[in-house]
Amino acid sequence: MALLDAEMAGFWAKLPLIRKLLLSHPEVEFLWWMDSDAMFTDMAFEIPWKRYEDRNLVMHGWNEMVYDEKNWIGLNTGSFLLRNCQWSLDMLDAWAPMGPKGKIRDEAGKILTRELKGRPVFEADDQSAMVYLLGSQRDKWAEKVYLENHYYLHGYWGILVDHYEEYIKNYHPGFGDHRWPLVTHFVGCKPCGKFGDYPVERCLKQMDRAFNFGDNQILQMYGFTHKSLASRRVKRTRNETSTPLEDKDDLGLLHPAFKAVKIQRVSCGGI
Repeated sequence: MALLDAEMAGFWAKLPLIRKLLLSHPEVEFLWWMDSDAMFTDMAFEIPWKRYEDRNLVMHGWNEMVYDEKNWIGLNTGSFLLRNCQWSLDMLDAWAPMGPKGKIRDEAGKILTRELKGRPVFEADDQSAMVYLLGSQRDKWAEKVYLENHYYLHGYWGILVDHYEEYIKNYHPGFGDHRWPLVTHFVGCKPCGKFGDYPVERCLKQMDRAFNFGDNQILQMYGFTHKSLASRRVKRTRNETSTPLEDKDDLGLLHPAFKAVKIQRVSCGGI
């Protein structure tokens, strides 16, 4: 895959970049990839690292949809955790062959559409390729893969953003799930491109709401909040103080107890 950088455009651009990041930073235990159309929207959620002690790849998904149904939307590759080890480099190499732009990607797309449930006809994409890889080589990879659905490592914006006010009224940050999503992912929004699945105006409006929803959790530390989720203007929520950083914020983000958590480094080997 090291020789394919120029050909891995579009969906696939992340793979050579991730490979370079892993090799360039051996001191990093886990890499968290986030697509540029995804936002953190729960600033108080703690990743359950203990759950992944024996896993090398964590993606939002469902085992039955990937391994049994081979459904092309059984997982999402827009936000995932990848352990920095030889297994992961091997996985990237196994994932990449359908990626080179042109005939290879076009022909691979036909295979993916034929083999995966519900997939439309279009060129090979990284998400479909991962479903195909796990479904067809389960014995080789599945033991080290965790498909997470207890919280929103990926949360589809279309079912979340319009309900933010409801979440604010009934819940609080820290859940990471349908009550307060960890990640809001704007799948299908391409405001800078020509082929988005949704109107640009709708995407930009909802992206602003998502940003402000997350930003309010940071602003509350300093006594401010947005006037509304649709507004970039802010208002004061508490009186001025000469020691703002010493105040205890509602979410405990200024001095979080989990800040010092250390992930135990394990050897994951290769294939």
